[in-house]
Amino acid sequence: MRRGEWTNLEIAVLNTHRFITAKSVVYLVNLSINDFVSKKNKWLKKIKDYVDANMPGELIPYSVEYERQQLGSNDENKRSMIPKIIKSGYQALDLIYYFTAGADEVRCWTIRKLTKAPQAAGVIHTDFEKGFICA
Repeated sequence: MRRGEWTNLEIAVLNTHRFITAKSVVYLVNLSINDFVSKKNKWLKKIKDYVDANMPGELIPYSVEYERQQLGSNDENKRSMIPKIIKSGYQALDLIYYFTAGADEVRCWTIRKLTKAPQAAGVIHTDFEKGFICA
């Protein structure tokens, strides 16, 4: 049975199990620095066409070499793809994040999308979930 032949009820039931094979796919295509900077690669369109025909998903061209060179750079014109890769990964896995801040640290916490506030607090510490108070 193909994806388009499933009923909404079947999809809803399957989604409760959060199978990794049911998640959308993010394809990372590693290019040379020259191809990444010039935004030209003879294979990119062929790869995109293949992906669209066989297993649709988001395609992100990037360059590991370029990212490595820009790692310690303060260049404001750099075009890092890392933020886009992170956002796409979170979206594909139905995850979100939130921050907590204190005098000694700022921390990012990852939770599933649509998690209720008490369960989100429980990610920090189980006592927070047990004693959660709504304001």
